[in-house]
Amino acid sequence: MSLRFHEIAESGHRILNPFTDDKLALLGEVARLRSGMRLLDLGCGKGEMLCQWSRAHGIEGVGIDISEVFLDGARARAAELGVSGRVRFEHGDAGAHRAEPGSFDVVSCLGVTWIGGGLEGTVKLMLPALKDDGILLVGEPYWISEPPAQAHEAFGFAPEEFVSLAGTFDRFEATGTEVLEMVLADRDSWDRYAASQWWTLSDWLRANPGDPDVAEVRAFLESSRRFHVEYGRRYLGWGVFVVRRR
Repeated sequence: MSLRFHEIAESGHRILNPFTDDKLALLGEVARLRSGMRLLDLGCGKGEMLCQWSRAHGIEGVGIDISEVFLDGARARAAELGVSGRVRFEHGDAGAHRAEPGSFDVVSCLGVTWIGGGLEGTVKLMLPALKDDGILLVGEPYWISEPPAQAHEAFGFAPEEFVSLAGTFDRFEATGTEVLEMVLADRDSWDRYAASQWWTLSDWLRANPGDPDVAEVRAFLESSRRFHVEYGRRYLGWGVFVVRRR
């Protein structure tokens, strides 16, 4: 799906993954955040995590994203929550971003591990910016149970792109890291993320009948809706894993 389609589908979202506010707050507690800690968020989207945690825990941080539309939302949210002095957002390719080595207590990448060619490659590109005793937060899909081949075909996943929850742990181990904690999405939080996009997309189609992307957006809406109810709710999980170097 193109970046523009993401921007349309998630225009009504603050959190651009299958987490509710409660799940995001729980993750902040699980990560043991403290005032003055520094967080680098690769693929930060609208910056909701960084902004909420800055207000709740007093952290500072930097968010990197390729979407100017999302970054405008992030800066507006930072101003709304009164944390503009502690967080900043930069436009750029998160996969190519090179921070000062060992300069962050937390480095996060939630749901966009394609920036490093998959989970293992993304962990490797995150580690240099992390302090020796720091943690990574990695958001990644996994298969709850092995899906039929039609599920891969319906949403364009390569069969090897995601693995089971245990297989995901194996992938972390292969990078020289260990999983300390995790917070997993549930079916309700998946619904709130996926299903709420359908109304947004339907409204956009009604309001923009002459847009050259109408046919593709409509096809995306229909395929996303079908995938979620037929396969996603049953087979696809998502979680954020708290990891550190072994």
